[in-house]
Amino acid sequence: MPSIELGRGRIAYTVVRGASRRYTYFRFRPDLTLEVVLPRGRSVDVEQAIQKKSEWILGEYDRLNGGEHVLTGDSVMFDGRRLRVDFQKTSGVEGLFPVAGERVVVKATDRTRVRELVRRWFLKESSNYVVRLLPELANRAGVNYHRADVREMRNWGYCTQGGRLSFSWQLIALPEKLREYILYHELVHLTVPNHSAAFKKKLGSLLPDFRERQRELGRVVPAKSIRER
Repeated sequence: MPSIELGRGRIAYTVVRGASRRYTYFRFRPDLTLEVVLPRGRSVDVEQAIQKKSEWILGEYDRLNGGEHVLTGDSVMFDGRRLRVDFQKTSGVEGLFPVAGERVVVKATDRTRVRELVRRWFLKESSNYVVRLLPELANRAGVNYHRADVREMRNWGYCTQGGRLSFSWQLIALPEKLREYILYHELVHLTVPNHSAAFKKKLGSLLPDFRERQRELGRVVPAKSIRER
């Protein structure tokens, strides 16, 4: 695998072709390999493109390498709190049971099942949160959305041109103020589909401290997709 000297060391990278005909994108895989997504039908100097984006790449690498992870081998973040995961092997019914204190008991046939059981728990709780709060926030923002769902996705939230809002199943891991920020962020996109000055002005009218919340959210590292295991 090729690598490039960047900042304090070398970063391994892979190259794939994307759907865009104009833009080059960068993203990190769960193993911290940089994935460079090149435009279709265009020749790009990959290492030159990486160098031009080096500031963002190094910042994102540091965040992923040292940020607050939603799920680790022995703990999980829930509502902004760190809970210890107590795995109990069982040959019977699997389940996840929050208990008093800062821990959650996961009963499963194998430790590898912990991630899937956490995902189911988070999916249910995140869905309940969105169903309960989104209509209220939409009313405050003065917007209407077509429909909303909670699913497995790379981003915390996403807004389509048709007015559909989608949110990550990991939403409930975050403290309330960061969940609220994500919901407002996508609601504002219903009327301002970019991150222009108009977008920031509208978001700021709803959340005057949105920049602080954005920075705090940037320090959280979501659990990788189940499909990426």
